[in-house]
Amino acid sequence: MINAFVIVAIFTYLLMLSAFYFRHIRRIHVPVMVAVMVFDCCVPFYLFLTRDWKARLIESGDILSFAVWMHFGLVITLYFIYALQIQTARMLLKGSDNEVRAEHGGQGKAILIVRALVILTGAMLIDPELAESGSGSIMME
Repeated sequence: MINAFVIVAIFTYLLMLSAFYFRHIRRIHVPVMVAVMVFDCCVPFYLFLTRDWKARLIESGDILSFAVWMHFGLVITLYFIYALQIQTARMLLKGSDNEVRAEHGGQGKAILIVRALVILTGAMLIDPELAESGSGSIMME
């Protein structure tokens, strides 16, 4: 069974993909892309607040796994591309040339690829035993 959070991430990916293909309609493209970027920036805070990281990373030893570090590296890469994308978007809004437009489009394609990999690696890191036992959330004492 697919985790509910993965379903939300896939939905936002499909939303971003549709906004990418409707890039000529700025009233759709800009708000959707900004909303998905904000969602992606809020995900680490949500996960930090709702998961028992000590049990998952330290006690089970996952902190040393290649998959965790690959996922972390992809997330950092995604945020870096987001920063570049915002810079070129600002230049486009100021009326830049076609070179900046092509760069912005290339960054958009890179975001779609890296974000798909982030979702895939994140889905692979979900531990079904922790999700079923309820230890995926912080216990209030």
